[in-house]
Amino acid sequence: MSKGLGTTVGRTSRRRMLRLAGGGLTMAVLGAGLTGCEDELATGGEGSTPPPRSDSPDSGKGGKDGGAPAPLWTKSVPAQTYGDNDELVTVDGVVIASGDPLAALDGASGKERWSLPGGAVPGAPLLLGNGTLYLASGQYDGNVIGYVPGSGKETWRSHLGKEYRQPRPIAVDGDQVYVIAEILEADGSSRTNVIAALNSTTGKVAWKEQRDLGTQQNGIHAAVQGRHLVYTDFKNNLTVRDTATGRQVWTQKTTKTSYGPFVVHQDLVIVPQGQRLQAFALSDGAEKWSVEAEEFALFREPSLVEGVLYIADSGRTLWALQPGTGKKVWQSTALKDASAQVPRQFVTAGGTLYAATDLDPQGGVHAFDAKTGALRWTFNDKSGDHHAWLVATDGKRVYALHGKKLHALPV
Repeated sequence: MSKGLGTTVGRTSRRRMLRLAGGGLTMAVLGAGLTGCEDELATGGEGSTPPPRSDSPDSGKGGKDGGAPAPLWTKSVPAQTYGDNDELVTVDGVVIASGDPLAALDGASGKERWSLPGGAVPGAPLLLGNGTLYLASGQYDGNVIGYVPGSGKETWRSHLGKEYRQPRPIAVDGDQVYVIAEILEADGSSRTNVIAALNSTTGKVAWKEQRDLGTQQNGIHAAVQGRHLVYTDFKNNLTVRDTATGRQVWTQKTTKTSYGPFVVHQDLVIVPQGQRLQAFALSDGAEKWSVEAEEFALFREPSLVEGVLYIADSGRTLWALQPGTGKKVWQSTALKDASAQVPRQFVTAGGTLYAATDLDPQGGVHAFDAKTGALRWTFNDKSGDHHAWLVATDGKRVYALHGKKLHALPV
C-alpha cells in the first residue's frame, strides 16, 4: 500500500500549489501583522504506450536488454492528481487512483471492479485504515464516508455539523478518523478552521478543537502514532496533538517549506528541512538527530519502507538511513552518474526499491537494488505528460500512475 507539476531541482514545486488550489476550499486570508498562537506562534502530451509484457524478468532486474520491463497492462483512468502519495493506493486486490469517477481496478487484470460517481475530492487523500477507504464526499455535502475497498460498498458515514464546510479526512487509527474543516461565518465566508476526531464505529464527534486564526486547512499532511496525532501544514507548522482529547502537545515552526510528506517512526517524527533532515521526539519536540546534505543540496520527501528511511536530495544523492538514529545504511550517487531525475516517493517489492519522480525527462519510475542503491532501470511511458509520477505496490506488482495512464509493472 502506498501513502503535479514540478520545477527545476531544488526549487519549490508547483505541484503543491496545484494540490492546494484543487481542494475547493477557501485559503485563509492573513491581515498585515496578524499572528496566531497554536501552530503559528509557538514556533508558520500524447505519446506511445509500451506494448504488453511478454517475458518475465527476475525480481525487478528489467527486460532482456537490461532496460525497464514492459507493463503487464496499461489502462486509461479518470485520474485527478496533484502529486501526493495518497492519491494512488492499492489494497484488497484493487488499485485506485484519485479521480472522477473514482474507479477501482483489479490489480491482476486492470479490469474495473467498481466505480463511484462524484469520485474523490481533488486534493483530498484516499485514506486507508481499519479495512476501510475513507473519503471526503464528492457531493460537497459535509459528509465523510467509509467504503469497503474491494467492493465499493458504503459502510460508514459521518457529518461534522452544518456549521463546518467540507471536512476532509487526514489520518486514521484503530478508533478514530481525524478531519480538518472550515468554520463557516454567518455570511458563508471562513477565517478559521477546526480539527476534529470522529469515532470510526459510530461516526459521532469524539472531540473538536478550533485552530488559531491564520492557520489553514489546506496543505495538511498527517499521521498517527499511539496517542500522538502529527501534522504539518502550508504555513510551515509542525504540530502534535493528543488523540484522546485533541489537546495540543506541542507545535513549532519548521525552518523551511516542509508541508509535504514526513515520516513517523516509533517515538520520532522525521521532517526534511532544506539541507537538513531532522528527527524530533513526539513527546516534546526535542531534536533527537539530524543529517545534513552537501552544500546547496536540499532534501526531498522521505519514505519509511520496511524499517528503512529512504530519501533523495537535489544533488541527486540517494540515502538509506536507520530511522531511529539517522545512521547511514548506504548512500548512492547512481542518479548523478546516470543524470537521472530525483525521486520523491518510494516503495519496495522483491528486493527492489521503486521510486517515482516529479519531472518527466530522465524521470519516471526508477528501480534500485534495495541493498546497495544501484540503479537497475527507469520506466517511462514516453507520453510527455506534465504530471508527477506516483507509485504503489501490493507486493505482486508495482503500479505507476502518470497523468491519466496507469501501468502495472512486474515485480
